[in-house]
Amino acid sequence: MEYTYEQLSKMSVADLRKIADGIEHEATKGHMTMHKEKLLPALCIALGIDAHKHHEAKGLNKSQVKVQIRALKKKRDAAMTAKQSEEYRKILREIHHLKNRLRTALK
Repeated sequence: MEYTYEQLSKMSVADLRKIADGIEHEATKGHMTMHKEKLLPALCIALGIDAHKHHEAKGLNKSQVKVQIRALKKKRDAAMTAKQSEEYRKILREIHHLKNRLRTALK
């Protein structure tokens, strides 16, 4: 059966150990004595699953926002070297606003 990281992370240790019983892999050796924080990454290695949660930005194009942030950071650096403090502060606020929108979209 195919598992995802989210499914495995919601399972109990007993269920994870049952899954590890049927797997012959170096990472799952000694699985009966492992705690969940050790067993979960071992199962992910044995099953070939990414061992982290994937976040999706809802209602927002994540890559486009990141491109905007990178462009603003270049402008910020240029404003700092030109000693344009007012422009520098405006750019910082815009970067902060975009990062905040991105974080709230990922929740």
